[in-house]
Amino acid sequence: MPWITVVAASVDPAPPARPLRTRTVVLRLAGGLVAILVVVGLLATFAAQWLAEREAVNDAANVADVLADAVIQPSLTSALADGDPAAVEAFDRIIRGQVIGDDIVRVKIWSPEGVVLYADEPQLIGRSFELDDAQREALSNPSTRAAISDLSEDENEFEPGSRLLEVYRPVWAPDGRELLFEVYLPYDPVAARAADLWRGFAGVTTSSLLLLLVLTAPIVWGLLRRLRSEERRRADLLQRGMDASDAERRRIAGTLHDGPVQELVATSYAAEGAADAAVRRGDTEAGAQLREVAGAVRGNIRVLRSLLMDIYPPGLRAAGLAHALHDLAATARSRAVTVDLDIPERLPDLAEPDEQLVYRVAQETLRNAVAHAAPCRVTMRLAAEGPDLVLEVADDGPGFDPTILDEPAEGHLGTRVLQDLAQQAGAELRLATRPGGGTRWRLRIPAAAGRKDARR
Repeated sequence: MPWITVVAASVDPAPPARPLRTRTVVLRLAGGLVAILVVVGLLATFAAQWLAEREAVNDAANVADVLADAVIQPSLTSALADGDPAAVEAFDRIIRGQVIGDDIVRVKIWSPEGVVLYADEPQLIGRSFELDDAQREALSNPSTRAAISDLSEDENEFEPGSRLLEVYRPVWAPDGRELLFEVYLPYDPVAARAADLWRGFAGVTTSSLLLLLVLTAPIVWGLLRRLRSEERRRADLLQRGMDASDAERRRIAGTLHDGPVQELVATSYAAEGAADAAVRRGDTEAGAQLREVAGAVRGNIRVLRSLLMDIYPPGLRAAGLAHALHDLAATARSRAVTVDLDIPERLPDLAEPDEQLVYRVAQETLRNAVAHAAPCRVTMRLAAEGPDLVLEVADDGPGFDPTILDEPAEGHLGTRVLQDLAQQAGAELRLATRPGGGTRWRLRIPAAAGRKDARR
């Protein structure tokens, strides 16, 4: 039968939850504050850029309107609209003297057909370009259109830098012909305004967060103190509960050992003595019955000793693992199960959790055999394989369908117990079974750092 890995071994089982520490909370709060500052800084950067561009676009539109009404419109002539070179030269002197400067980068006058009638860059004059949607919209619905320019277009091949503010608006020649006035403004003021806005956002946000931190620090500190106090109280209550449970189990185990177990031992001796006396009198039938009674009493003593191991597992350390496994086997034998033990004379010196794990798994597998496979024969083997310790428990009973491990049915909760025991200890648990083919359990405990060489 193939082996099925029920629980995989884990070198590092899940560590217990660590108590909450003030330093940890402070570091987390500081990390959260830094993360918030980074996020707010990024958002503030985008917001400042957007607001600065919006303000700059509005300002550029206002500047273009002022120039159009004060300079461009009064200076336009019909000859300029016709492309007369003398009119273009006269218009250029006005533009260079009154418009072009640090605040104005480029000026163009367009015809509705896309011909550049004037530009302060002479190479553009007379060239034709297809008007974009914004330009056509400004002419069809007379209005001022301002935006961040796209300098990748052919008409902008002579423009400096990578970004400019671009404004369109219609103007009219003296004969009533509609023309398009275009002006470019530098983008540098936008970057400066964005930096100013960002510093304002950052200052307000940082001061607000620091104020919030100062105001909430006493509250967080008080909550931490209360939480640590509650943790200590809960740990104390848990320890007291465990101590009380341990003391009660020890008391019950001591009462059973010093009372019923001793009385049963005395009863078994008395029954044996009475049986010997009956045989000496010649009453062999009574002697045989008394010996059966003595055997039954000894069987009950073994059952009680196994029960004592269940009630008070620390007795396992005092009695020894081998002795405890022999007691388990004796208990199973009294319930129609033949148990063959294969335990070496020298057992590895296990840490107490590993020793209890072996005992609990052996106990649970024998219980399963008694409950679901009796009458049967069980072979239990405990051995060291390399640095690991291996426990195998096999029975020749009816076996079962291993798919029940996914959802244990009623009466098969023992398989879930075995899985939980192995998983909590970080051990490997494997199973080989099938209907009619018996059952084999294999527990492998990885080498523990505290395990000694051997116990003599």
